[in-house]
Amino acid sequence: MKKIVAINGESWAKNLTGIERVAQDTVTYLDKICSPGEFELVVPKNILRPAEFKNIKVVQLDAEAHFFPKWTQIHFQKYVIKNRRLSFDFSNTCPYFAPGIEYLHDIYAKLYPDDFKQTRRDRLIHLYSVLMYKRIARHAKKIIAVSEYTKKTIVQTYKTPEQRIEVVYDGLGTYRDIPKDDSIFERLPQLQEKKYYFTLGSLSTRKNLKWIAAHAELFPNEVFAVSGKPIPSVVAPELKKLNSLKNVIMTGYLNDGEVKSLLSRCKAFVLPSYFEGFGLPPLEALSCGAKIIISNRTSLPEIYKDCAYYIDPDNPDVNLEKLLDQPVEDPSALLERFTLENTAKRLYEIVKDVNK
Repeated sequence: MKKIVAINGESWAKNLTGIERVAQDTVTYLDKICSPGEFELVVPKNILRPAEFKNIKVVQLDAEAHFFPKWTQIHFQKYVIKNRRLSFDFSNTCPYFAPGIEYLHDIYAKLYPDDFKQTRRDRLIHLYSVLMYKRIARHAKKIIAVSEYTKKTIVQTYKTPEQRIEVVYDGLGTYRDIPKDDSIFERLPQLQEKKYYFTLGSLSTRKNLKWIAAHAELFPNEVFAVSGKPIPSVVAPELKKLNSLKNVIMTGYLNDGEVKSLLSRCKAFVLPSYFEGFGLPPLEALSCGAKIIISNRTSLPEIYKDCAYYIDPDNPDVNLEKLLDQPVEDPSALLERFTLENTAKRLYEIVKDVNK
């Protein structure tokens, strides 16, 4: 007998960043192709955005979702087990005693444990993340990996049979419809069109801000705009160095419209990360017409192929001007391929196959 698929709606109670945007947009597109009675979206009572769909039923529980994984491991899990649902989670987690179809965007905490030693909160995140990775790798009915690179690391680390893992790439959804907000240039008049490099992302260790700091120090005539909200796992000396450099502008948090404006006018978007499961920001940059200079590590070459300029994340001594003189492919086909409409279609096929 087919089970109703219960989608973990914790993303609706979080700020709209990478995984949360992928989850919400994908469910929106999934709602357009599924039939009534196939899916439920189970959300906490402290959702930040309305969840309304035509074919997917929304179930709101009388419980809130916060940092500690009480929502998934108690409230969502209880609902799944009591109502005999098949769980579906977007965010590297699963109900421990009822794993179903589960996303593993990456196994970053397992591969880079030293990046989670700064604070007690980081150490708790590491412990929980590694527990979830292992549980999903060993017991999920189907694992969704966002790149062949992520699939490979799961297989190598947990000896998971390859046939239990499906690669479903991330992509762009409603981000394409967000209007630009050029008022950012009134707030930051020192950023002149095509005369600055832009880097975007949470200011976490793997984003490799030390590359930006070292490069900016080596090339004082280049201007860098660095956005993102600092988080505890950032190494303090890196932020201190960036703040001390006259050619680095720390923008702080930016809304999506401001980001799109900066992307549309930058000389190039730079992402020197040493680890990415997929790497969505370069795709957003390409959609805004920006050139992308990205790390040659992990999933990034798989995703962006010949549409990007590549750098070694361990070597900041590179002439970006000369690098940008090299030819790259037009990204139109890549942007057509990596959409969340396509993601939703593929997920729907997988769910129907698992839930026969």
